[in-house]
Amino acid sequence: MDQAENTRPRPVLRHAPLAIILGVALIGYFTLGDTLSFDTLAQHREALLAFRDSNFWLLVVGFIAVYFAIVAFSLPGAAVASVTGGFLFGLAFGTVFNVLAASLGAMTIFLAARWGLGRSLAARMDASEGTVRKFKDGLRENEVSVLLLMRLVPVMPFFVANLLPALVGVRFGNFAWTTVLGIIPGALVYTSIGTGLGEVFDRGDRPDLSLLWEPQVIGPILGLCALAALPMIVKAVRGKKEP
Repeated sequence: MDQAENTRPRPVLRHAPLAIILGVALIGYFTLGDTLSFDTLAQHREALLAFRDSNFWLLVVGFIAVYFAIVAFSLPGAAVASVTGGFLFGLAFGTVFNVLAASLGAMTIFLAARWGLGRSLAARMDASEGTVRKFKDGLRENEVSVLLLMRLVPVMPFFVANLLPALVGVRFGNFAWTTVLGIIPGALVYTSIGTGLGEVFDRGDRPDLSLLWEPQVIGPILGLCALAALPMIVKAVRGKKEP
């Protein structure tokens, strides 16, 4: 009886991290609104630039912490944060800091989901038969390609790309390195927009994030998608040729 009582709270504790993330995300969606916006950045840009010039690494730590929280708790403002990285730190440093913060936030969501719901769901999928089992086996065979495609294809919400792999039993190591690698192209685009943000603000305008969909930008990204999908295509063709 005592042993049962001691083990009873553990499932609840396993679900606590993901529950906290979802709770904060819900609260942030309704309370933050346009707080993390380009208008806010424009209002405080001189103060931020002055602080950067006098406390560079302190601002770096603060920026990464804020961006990490935005991603880890799925708060509004991730695109603004990416552009801000370029505005404050330039293309090279800004891209590194953006990728670092976003990757750590994504891994946090993954581990929170894996520790709780993902563990039981993956076990059920392993024990299942039929279509569900075929899906799980197919994902395991093409895990890296699927993960890279989820990052490179810009139509998938970032939160979904962090949560779904944890729920279907993807290996954390593969999730981690494909996340870092896969978000670099998008990070370069948004960071580069930020490098010219001062001139945009001087004109009284706001940055045009639709640049991601310009042919000269989306074309290379789609090319990377084709490379990521190539191993799956090769396996499918070989499978059809086998008797």
